[in-house]
Amino acid sequence: MNPVLADTKFEGRLPVGEIVDDLVNEGLLEADDARLTKAVAKGAEHRDKHALMFIAERSIAGNSEQTLTVDFLTQWYADKSGLPYHRIDPLKVDVPSVTAVVSYAYAARFHILPIDVTEKAVTFAVAEPYVREWEQELETILRKEIVRVFASPDQIQRYLTEFYSLSRSVRSASEDDANAAPSGVQNLEQLVELGRAGRLDANDQHVVNIVDWLLQYAFDQRASDIHLEPRREHGSVRFRIDGVLHNVYEIPAAVMAAVTSRIKIVGRMDVAEKRRPQDGRLKTRDQEGREVELRLSTMPTAFGEKLVMRIFNPDVLVKTATQLGFSRAENDVWQELIDNPHGIVLVTGPTGSGKTTTLYSTLKQIAVPEINVSTIEDPIELVMSEFNQMQVQPNIGLDFASGVRTLLRQDPDVVMVGEIRDLETAEMATQAALTGHLVLSTLHTNDAPSAITRLLELGVPSYLINATLLGVVAQRLSRTLCPHCREPTALDANVWRDLVRPWSSKAPAQINKADGCLECRNTGYMGRTGIYEIFKVSPLIRGLISESSDIADIRRAAVQEGMKPLRLSGAQKVAAGQTSVEEVFRVTPPPSGA
Repeated sequence: MNPVLADTKFEGRLPVGEIVDDLVNEGLLEADDARLTKAVAKGAEHRDKHALMFIAERSIAGNSEQTLTVDFLTQWYADKSGLPYHRIDPLKVDVPSVTAVVSYAYAARFHILPIDVTEKAVTFAVAEPYVREWEQELETILRKEIVRVFASPDQIQRYLTEFYSLSRSVRSASEDDANAAPSGVQNLEQLVELGRAGRLDANDQHVVNIVDWLLQYAFDQRASDIHLEPRREHGSVRFRIDGVLHNVYEIPAAVMAAVTSRIKIVGRMDVAEKRRPQDGRLKTRDQEGREVELRLSTMPTAFGEKLVMRIFNPDVLVKTATQLGFSRAENDVWQELIDNPHGIVLVTGPTGSGKTTTLYSTLKQIAVPEINVSTIEDPIELVMSEFNQMQVQPNIGLDFASGVRTLLRQDPDVVMVGEIRDLETAEMATQAALTGHLVLSTLHTNDAPSAITRLLELGVPSYLINATLLGVVAQRLSRTLCPHCREPTALDANVWRDLVRPWSSKAPAQINKADGCLECRNTGYMGRTGIYEIFKVSPLIRGLISESSDIADIRRAAVQEGMKPLRLSGAQKVAAGQTSVEEVFRVTPPPSGA
């Protein structure tokens, strides 16, 4: 059990009056504000509020101009109470384990939340450090040491409801499934048949609650993708946050199947079909009421259907040049490329490198009332009202090539082709460029100059590439250092030389590093930015494009004309203090020569 607090002034709930006096004594609150706060606190409607939340809701700024937020007050009082401060990270809480320790009613009664369970101890987040009658009682019942940490009362209140509601829904759904016919370990064909039998109803309220929680939770955690992965005994839920997957929850296998079916229903997919991959989409709202689109994709696996939901938040998907990560010089070249009345501009990079965000942000900028912008996509990532979008449908013969052919009859000014995958699509794109249209598209290559090689491999004649290609942008997404814990540090000259080799670039005097904090879950990173390699097809480059082009010669000429390779562009982000050397090495390909 924790030792008794040395400076206990009182027992029971934290009183507003004593806390306000302490704030005044420490110079954090004006005496006049303190008197008014005490007077308001005597009102009946405020008596049930936690003292720290009541003070924070009044948005008081003290003598130090420090706004007295709940987080600030919690950290401040944690020091006074002698308890360690803890910010609850829901991704690091094993919800089934902690909710099995005590009931919701008991936890809510004392305003405590179990957050970690080991063989010897249970850690509780508390907001009332002097309410301790529950502590010895639980220590006797659980036969484990009780460890207390001080957490924000609003966090405890929120996660107390969320964790127990989720746990209750999963448990109830599992019990409903247990009442159905028992089943052992299944092979794939048996799983398909069981899925068709619908042992657990996808419209069951418990399943609906789980899906609602899952989506809102993903929005709160800034996830870009949700993975539902079936396993032998359970299903795994993982979120991709800033490009890295995090384990979130484990759900019983039968409940996972019902959750997947529920999402397929709202995504207008064939619920009975579990043998073939399917694609779907749904639109919902986040807690702020903003519309969010999700693209759904299922894949049959040995233990059932795997479902991935990619989240397309309009506030995230459409950005300004600065938000995308373009430097001023890079943005000038990019604007020069897209201001051309006709020609082809390509964006290249692997899946998840931000190509869609770059193209949508650009199209939204281009799509003024005087311009007709039309797209052919597979699938439509985000429905936008500013331009006309058409989706590829191979089952009726509508592929990229036939889609471009149709768009050319629609009097377009700008055409966006989701991806150039084959010769026919490439030929239609070049034909569109030759007939006076600006064509934007994507291609899968490691760097920008390699796009020329890729087009030649597809069978596009070199003279057509010469006549139509304006430029290529290769890009990657790099995690940015957490603004809350980053700090300057000395740069190792050898590391810098390894980063910029074989090019030369002056090393900065210092760079930033981030060791991790509560805000970034101790990762040291928060958010992502683009790293770009912009390859402009100049007259010199056009002279090098032929059926027997040497890509190394083209790459060297591009660098001589000012192209910054991806790794060198990443080094500039390091020098600017935005990201780390390790992150640039991770996301950028090794140099192919200069």
